[in-house]
Amino acid sequence: MALGAELWFETGEGPRLSPVTGPDDLARLAGAETIHDTLEPVYETLRILKTELPAGTALIGFAGAPWTVATYMIAGRGTPDQAPARRLIYEDRASFDALMRRLTDATVAYLSAQVAAGAEAVKLFDSWAGALPGPLFRRYAVEPVREIVARLREAHPGIPVIGFPRGAGAGYLAFAAEAGCQGLALDTSVDPGWAAAALRPGACLQGNLDPLLLVTGGAALIEGTRAVLRGFAGGPHIFNLGHGITPDADPDNVARMLEAIRG
Repeated sequence: MALGAELWFETGEGPRLSPVTGPDDLARLAGAETIHDTLEPVYETLRILKTELPAGTALIGFAGAPWTVATYMIAGRGTPDQAPARRLIYEDRASFDALMRRLTDATVAYLSAQVAAGAEAVKLFDSWAGALPGPLFRRYAVEPVREIVARLREAHPGIPVIGFPRGAGAGYLAFAAEAGCQGLALDTSVDPGWAAAALRPGACLQGNLDPLLLVTGGAALIEGTRAVLRGFAGGPHIFNLGHGITPDADPDNVARMLEAIRG
């Protein structure tokens, strides 16, 4: 991968990384300034899309937030509860903080290059933010994103940044108040009415249809889509799923969802 960890794929299981578990592993990683040669295909894709997308279609860049990327790097794979990363926090805070520093710097460089290549907004996915307990949520989900947003907007004034602390629960309040994001993406557990009342006007809200509805379809998909629209009415809202689209989603259901939104 761009920072120098070994990356490979196991058939039927997904990506694997050489685990980062202490100072020796950290010493083998590269710095943020080295990432661009590896990531140039991403930037070239953005440049191509910028010239070919229809007028009025926004081009959004994205990156994993430092905590979520750290969980994969420490365990070497996805885990159910992110226990390897949390264990490293408790057993070797210095090494964990050093990794987060490396990832924060690299994320700023990566997103900045995406903006230079044509991205009109960027999104930070913290898919495992909900695994962080108590005060660790502020330290490792909120504070790195706040730094990334500040540095990115200093380099690119006016660029909107969307934050997605999936599974944050009540932590969405702290994230909305402190991370400095202009947009806030919500997972499927968040009630739209509560979000509209509690999290506005600090940010434009994004979300949060259950991705499973794009698999099942039917009347439930139409009603779910309309319920999201009703729940977020009265303020800025970007319609989206509550997490990523799944491989078994039916493209015809995506079309039906779009018809329901536009209708």
